[in-house]
Amino acid sequence: MVVATYNVHACVGVDRRYDPDRVAAVIRELDADIVALQEVSARDRRGTMIDEFVYLAKVTGFDAVPGPCLIDRRGIFGNVLLTRRPVKAVRRIDLSIPGREPRGAIDVDVATVGGDVRVIATHLGLRPAERRQQVANLLKALDAAESDCRPSILLGDLNEWRRRGGSLQPLETNFDPTPVSSTFPSWCPVLSLDRIFASGGNGNAGPSVAAQVHRSRGARVASDHLPLRAVITWDVAGDVAKGATRDAAATCPTLVRSEAA
Repeated sequence: MVVATYNVHACVGVDRRYDPDRVAAVIRELDADIVALQEVSARDRRGTMIDEFVYLAKVTGFDAVPGPCLIDRRGIFGNVLLTRRPVKAVRRIDLSIPGREPRGAIDVDVATVGGDVRVIATHLGLRPAERRQQVANLLKALDAAESDCRPSILLGDLNEWRRRGGSLQPLETNFDPTPVSSTFPSWCPVLSLDRIFASGGNGNAGPSVAAQVHRSRGARVASDHLPLRAVITWDVAGDVAKGATRDAAATCPTLVRSEAA
């Protein structure tokens, strides 16, 4: 499975230009099965309203699972998961901390030829204490679900400046080791704010994760973050076709279908 995480900065580039089409071009360059986006907006901009939750999916050919976190008089702001894989279930995790910007995670099960994979996409808070509580809540959600036998992926802008440890240490303990790369700021990346974690689930070997920062000319200006892309491979025992039927993408009320070809 090819996945990516990308903080799109509400489609405002480092040149301060608002350009959703430029962000969409970068998303297409990633050629991924799943793309987790952060700082997606559906807000009025000087009399013009573009719903990026819908628009970015439409022009890139993905289906979208929206995860709005902030809803006010200006509009909606939050996360979205773009997927080409059939979505079998959608859950949302509230990670908001009193007195801080509302945060959340999109938690989905997607079908693959090797079986179901759980994918959690999120954007954590700016303060270490905030992130520690949010990480604890994410792990609690993982433990509470009957999914420990399935491979899983957790990805997003986790806002941790340390390459190892810090507020993300519990994730590093619960997931298999994955590469860490610098993605911020896009014009001279020195901080590893964007991360991809993966695990094999019970009874399966740890996944192979080949991660790379996407450094195209467009990506360097479209947002203040560079996208992080990873090819994840599992060696799954048993019948690889089990549970991965073609009709797994039954209508889901929380899935925005793309109208693109």
